[in-house]
Amino acid sequence: MEISHLIANRDSAQVVTCDVNMPVREVITLLAERRIGALPVMRGGEVAGIFSERDLIYRVAEVGSDCLDRPVGDVMTAPAITVGPRETVLDALGLMTRRRIRHLPVVDGNRMCGFISIGDLVKSRLDEIGHEAEAMRNYIQSV
Repeated sequence: MEISHLIANRDSAQVVTCDVNMPVREVITLLAERRIGALPVMRGGEVAGIFSERDLIYRVAEVGSDCLDRPVGDVMTAPAITVGPRETVLDALGLMTRRRIRHLPVVDGNRMCGFISIGDLVKSRLDEIGHEAEAMRNYIQSV
């Protein structure tokens, strides 16, 4: 299954993002209010990077709480690792596993058209396996 199928019914305008100039303290508040673990960081309408809970932990460990007043663009993971809408779920899962990441912006050209998590991909894969198992049971019962 392609990533485009996962995001087909999602409004990309609903993806929670922040600007590279937003202070880390405000981004943390946004993460907490929305109960999310990461968000794309935008510059001029394009994905410049990703800011996640891990980025916060690493930066606090490096420089202490001073990082909270910096622009998120200074502490984000950049460049962002992305996938295209035509990538398969299995390819995206492989990429996440290899790179040890949990979130991917879906980018078509320079435009972000979605944001997926490893949970989205695992759920999709489990649904697919369930449908295959059901088809196999139906086949066996009909023979």
